[in-house]
Amino acid sequence: MSGSVSPLAPKSYASMPALRGVRMATASAGIKYKNRTDVLMMVFDKPAAVAGVFTRSKCPSAPVDFCRANLPHGSARAVVVNSGNANAFTGLKGREATALTAKSAAAAVGCGENEIYLASTGVIGEPLDATKFSGVLDQMHKDATGDFWFEAAKAIMTTDTYPKVATRSAEIGGVRVTINGIAKGAGMIAPDMATMLSFVATDADIAPAALQSLLSAGVDPTFNSMTVDSDTSTSDTLMLFATGAAAEDGQVRIENGDDARLGSFRAALNDLLKDLALQVVRDGEGATKMLEITVTGAESDAAAKTIALSIANSPLVKTAAAGEDANWGRIVMAVGKSGEMADRDRLAIWFGDVRVAVNGERDAGYSEEAASNVMKQQDIPVKVEIGLGNGTATVWTCDLTKEYVAINGDYRS
Repeated sequence: MSGSVSPLAPKSYASMPALRGVRMATASAGIKYKNRTDVLMMVFDKPAAVAGVFTRSKCPSAPVDFCRANLPHGSARAVVVNSGNANAFTGLKGREATALTAKSAAAAVGCGENEIYLASTGVIGEPLDATKFSGVLDQMHKDATGDFWFEAAKAIMTTDTYPKVATRSAEIGGVRVTINGIAKGAGMIAPDMATMLSFVATDADIAPAALQSLLSAGVDPTFNSMTVDSDTSTSDTLMLFATGAAAEDGQVRIENGDDARLGSFRAALNDLLKDLALQVVRDGEGATKMLEITVTGAESDAAAKTIALSIANSPLVKTAAAGEDANWGRIVMAVGKSGEMADRDRLAIWFGDVRVAVNGERDAGYSEEAASNVMKQQDIPVKVEIGLGNGTATVWTCDLTKEYVAINGDYRS
């Protein structure tokens, strides 16, 4: 966790309401950090429906493997999250740590180990001593309370400079429901199915299959459309839980993800996922700027996204943003190297509302002063028109500063 808060941090935080059916507690186990909480336990009063998306890294963490194995069961009673150690690339010791944690959590809650979900974030390759926090789970279960979202978000931070929280409300069949979410992430962020860690819960009554459909569809234009440093984590985990408490208000259970009654809920969920994803980008390690990169006119939406990510992940583009340099030539470079179809003589580029290049050359009305003024902003819109089709995509990234190098140069110390 950084000592200073990102200049892109929210000016205020959402007021997080308690959510029926879920309670939380945190503890300080001393896994890596001193004098701060580093373990979170989420407890569901009754079995909650669960959905999840995880990293597609070929070197996933032990908790990711554990969650994948439990997900088909479709039911959750508790989640245990630790920060400071990723429990990734830890071999048999990693599997033993997840087994011990699951056994301890299941005993504390009084449920099966297949109703426990785990997540870890922090250093890769260091064995995790699960006894440090397995012994506190009984007390955490007893202490868990519903009005605890902000503290829960703080407990899962690593190099994050602020806790990430969001809440939305929606209606299902005329019954109001709530969605709350927390996330963590600042470095090793180029999600491939999720972000580093994010947990979302609702009091809606939605079956696991429908919940999974909603989450899988919602992740692509949100978490999977942002990048901090192009590096996909071994631990990427995004989970969505539905406690079903709204059934007490007369909400009819939703079984299918394409149910028309989910319109309001789907929009609210997607908006919350985008909110959390952008908070991660804005807390990118060392970040001082956020870039919103929109590509239009590509051969397909997929091609547009590939081009947008090529721009967003370019160290040259990101360092130009850090230096407030309107170097649109680096955008041209990133488009050309993306591997997607592009025609130099149809290309047009904007920084904000300033068109800097068109028809394969610098715009005749180009103003260095106007373009530089856009680059001085904290939020920088970049638009690229490819001129070949109807494909569009938007991705978000941050700049690359000396502070990023400083943070990651001594991350393990």
